[in-house]
Amino acid sequence: MYVCLCQGVTDGQIRSAIQGGCCTYRDVRIALGVGTQCGKCACVAKQIARETLGEEMQNSQDASFCPAVLAAS
Repeated sequence: MYVCLCQGVTDGQIRSAIQGGCCTYRDVRIALGVGTQCGKCACVAKQIARETLGEEMQNSQDASFCPAVLAAS
């Protein structure tokens, strides 16, 4: 589904960005431009990013997934 109409960003693209190395919503915003125009999508985009990051951390068997995030928790 489209999350950000201004930039044409889908939920799948947000998930792919996280799986591709983005470790925070800020990283996703920089990589995809989501939430940088009107801002109406920011809450949904953050929620998708949080859920995906949580899933990735749970599925990761080692600390190689986003080591900076793991070190901060």
